[in-house]
Amino acid sequence: MRAGLSATVVDMQAYPIRLLSGPVLAAFAWLGGPNLGLSAGASLTLAVTVWCAAWWMLEAAPHAITALIPLAVFPLTGVLSARQVAEAYGNELILLLVGGAMLSKALEQAGAHRRLALGMVHIFGGGGGRALVFGFAAAAGLCSMWLSNTATTLMLVPVALAILQAYPDRRLAVPLLLAICYGASIGGLGTPLGSPPNLVFMQVYTQTTGTALGFSDWMRFGLPTVLLMLPLAALWLSRGLGGTPRAALPQLGAWSAAEKRVLLIFALVALAWVTRTEPFGGWRAWLDLPNANDASVALLGVIAMALMPDGRGGQLLDWKSAERIPWGVMILFGGGIAIATAFQGSGLSDAAAGALSSVLDLPLPLKIALIAISVSLLSEITSNTATAVLMMPILAAAAVGMGLDPALLMAPAVLAASCSFMLPVGTAPNAIVFGTGEVPAREMLRHGIALNVIGAVVITLVCWMVL
Repeated sequence: MRAGLSATVVDMQAYPIRLLSGPVLAAFAWLGGPNLGLSAGASLTLAVTVWCAAWWMLEAAPHAITALIPLAVFPLTGVLSARQVAEAYGNELILLLVGGAMLSKALEQAGAHRRLALGMVHIFGGGGGRALVFGFAAAAGLCSMWLSNTATTLMLVPVALAILQAYPDRRLAVPLLLAICYGASIGGLGTPLGSPPNLVFMQVYTQTTGTALGFSDWMRFGLPTVLLMLPLAALWLSRGLGGTPRAALPQLGAWSAAEKRVLLIFALVALAWVTRTEPFGGWRAWLDLPNANDASVALLGVIAMALMPDGRGGQLLDWKSAERIPWGVMILFGGGIAIATAFQGSGLSDAAAGALSSVLDLPLPLKIALIAISVSLLSEITSNTATAVLMMPILAAAAVGMGLDPALLMAPAVLAASCSFMLPVGTAPNAIVFGTGEVPAREMLRHGIALNVIGAVVITLVCWMVL
């Protein structure tokens, strides 16, 4: 009790310092901008970015509140017009994020997410401890491609704890629980909806190049990363678990009408996402619908879920479930789009490109590896979405300045932003697993360092060979 009270007092004493860090550092950036050759607009953009970065890293305010700073300051100072800022909220990728989050709520409401997860555990986890680690890693990876990483972890951890309670070998506890949180983070790399940073990448890439990206474009490098990292992570965690006894797994039970219907609609939505532009131009070309986008598909899926009966007197998706999506992420995403727009409009992107070009004057594989390692370490101390919001405009500008496709620098950064494996505060899944009391911080650090190295190697290879 005394230790907890002491920590609270220290935290309250440090709060004014954290709060002042943003505006003080922003003032230095604004005043120093002209000395760096920046215009007034670029200096203001730099100041706002530094302010946001300080508050995100020091957690002086909720991340979504910090994301309101550019939305308030840019129109006030004339860096962006009110219309440009408003467009950040109406972006089609925010609508895709809203639609995808509501679809995942429908899966949760029907209980289909649990069936999918336990199905994967039964497929891979029918053996001893090593098979269980692979099974839970696969289940977490599959679910987090479509659901939030946090929801996936919250769903699987109680199942794992129930298995561990009756399991005779205590060596299984740490690897099994880490397989869940690491698998959830890795699986989020597989689709644009897997993690919010993925959509930040897609938006900034579109702003920079004028080329819109879809599901299939992301999965071209995101899915190979998952397919390589997930088994390697499970292999690392399950070392020394050979010969452990089999475990009793929870039974799935009979399919409900709601589970069947929600999975059918979700499968059709996912198929429409993947085939919108491929193969041979996709259904968008076949049906002569040139303006069709992934957000439209997601929202049509939401409407179908809301209208379809669940077989129990309700609908597959009710508004009570739909309105519980993470609205704060939408605000954070809107703030990120505003920062990216200001970077380009103020000329700060050109200055950043010049500065980074000299730092990254390396062979391409080393560029990619350096970015992956640096961003994964940064994301250990700040949220992956905030990391992506800060890094994507800078790396896009640097790539253009070097004459490279922006994806070559942006993709390794956005993938690495979700590879926070070392600390309990790195991701929500890490914190949930640490909160069980079964995983000591030193064990998470030990395994996390290895996973960060594995992640950097895999990301470097995939981005170098695929992009």
